[in-house]
Amino acid sequence: MMGTPALADMTALVTGGSGGIGTACARALVAEGARVVIMGRRQEPLNASRAEILGEFPDATVEIAVGDGGSQADVQKALDQAYALADRLDIVVPTVGGSGFAPFLQTSVEDMRRDLDLNIITTFIAMQLAAPMMKNGGSIVCISSTAATMPFPALSTYCTAKAGLEGLIRTVADELAALNIRVNAVRPGLTRSNATTDMFANPVVIERFLEQTPLRRTGEPADIAAAVAYLASPASAWVTGQSFAVDGGQELRRNPDLMG
Repeated sequence: MMGTPALADMTALVTGGSGGIGTACARALVAEGARVVIMGRRQEPLNASRAEILGEFPDATVEIAVGDGGSQADVQKALDQAYALADRLDIVVPTVGGSGFAPFLQTSVEDMRRDLDLNIITTFIAMQLAAPMMKNGGSIVCISSTAATMPFPALSTYCTAKAGLEGLIRTVADELAALNIRVNAVRPGLTRSNATTDMFANPVVIERFLEQTPLRRTGEPADIAAAVAYLASPASAWVTGQSFAVDGGQELRRNPDLMG
């Protein structure tokens, strides 16, 4: 006999919702009974993500919000849209992030500012605007990276941004606990997504990662989404301020040097 879904009657916003990980997170939340608004910059990919989720869960509530995760006005509009579904907001999953490879001595100040904006500011905006709307408490689940804790040659700005994100998460978790809002992160290893297409197309790159991954496989968006759904659910009710590695054991070793 099936029980009540873990996220029944809850409402969620997923930013970056048309990306591989974002869509997988939205799907995982819907599978557990949540209503979901997915936000992204372009309508067409959002429509495709929504259609994919509804193809599997035709009775689910999945709406789209076109906007930039770095814009306070756009994020507030998406949050208002989510809240209006049932006069509540329970879960926020900010997935916007990214970077580009460049050796440190060829990296510009603009590169650093870009990565801080993409990986920290977008999450800061979502958390700060969402918290006052989470009147029943709730869960914020961010997307970090193994780069937050392990050096990665040619990704100095990304490593810095993800480490800073985890510092932000710990402090915000401490403060928002008084509002019964939990704040955690998932820390993926190399995962198949729109942002890693070029890496997955290169067998040499993949083999270098597999050499540093005890479970000998790369990640899929569903691997990350399963951890997000756990951290969003009552099953993790006594977990906050944590960054949860989902990486096939890669943190037991190191990131490969792709510059050689």
